[in-house]
Amino acid sequence: MRLGHFDLNLFVTLDALLDTRSVSRAGERLHIGASATSSALARLREHFGDELLVQVGRRMELTPLAQNLREPVRDLLLRSQATLAAKADFDATREQRRFVFNASDYATTVLLTPLAQRLETEAPGISMDVVSLGDSNLQRLERGEVDFALYPERNASDQHPMQQLMSESYTCVVWTGHRLPAQGLSFEHYMASRHVAAQFGDQRVATFESWFLSTHGVAREVVVTASTFNSLPPLVVGTQRIATMHTRLARMYARILPIRLLPPPFEIPPLHLVMQWNRHNTQDAAHAWLRQQLIAVAQDAA
Repeated sequence: MRLGHFDLNLFVTLDALLDTRSVSRAGERLHIGASATSSALARLREHFGDELLVQVGRRMELTPLAQNLREPVRDLLLRSQATLAAKADFDATREQRRFVFNASDYATTVLLTPLAQRLETEAPGISMDVVSLGDSNLQRLERGEVDFALYPERNASDQHPMQQLMSESYTCVVWTGHRLPAQGLSFEHYMASRHVAAQFGDQRVATFESWFLSTHGVAREVVVTASTFNSLPPLVVGTQRIATMHTRLARMYARILPIRLLPPPFEIPPLHLVMQWNRHNTQDAAHAWLRQQLIAVAQDAA
């Protein structure tokens, strides 16, 4: 498709080049050869009168113009995708579409699992792709790489719509053979114990540890870390360790593991879990329908 003398398909290539800063990686993303990508880059350079990508040492860097083009080009593509997804009539039973969810394993277990069960009968043509939370959640949302992001409200972007899903409390989980003092789980016993904790992202950030240190001025002795919340209950079984985790998830494991659930010996602010989506998808009928399904699932889990 052309607009005047400009081939609009070049915007797709330009977006990939601006994001990857590499001719070969952009070609791989678009499933075209490096020669075709190089040819497209040459045409883009001619149109804009700018190199766009320049060699700096062993890396390719964006020119100032290319930096300024990143956001409007991505915005144009997202608007175009949203326009193409628009339909006069929407029928969930006949819809054939894939949606990408960015969520922790906690949100996947508590919300996305029952959502998948609901879709099996109400919208069998809709498929789900769940990707783990990491270090670039907001960038993924901004670039339209995910349809839904489920995370704590404190992590949400103010540039995109947001919907509150649920509030969650925290529970201490111990093995049934854990030697508790007669008065129960005190703060002193909690601090004297060893702990298991979840850490996420490439930087292995333990957000609870950061909060605990800033609140209490002391650090817990964490001896086992895992990259999923679902790993925590099994890791306390047969030990004197303590896991501090989401109450709903802990209750699920209490049905199948020899563990006890105890109230924390200190106050922990509740987790407010929200759903976010890119602002360009707000009017998408299928997207709106799926948002309502997720809200309904969250209400059932409340």
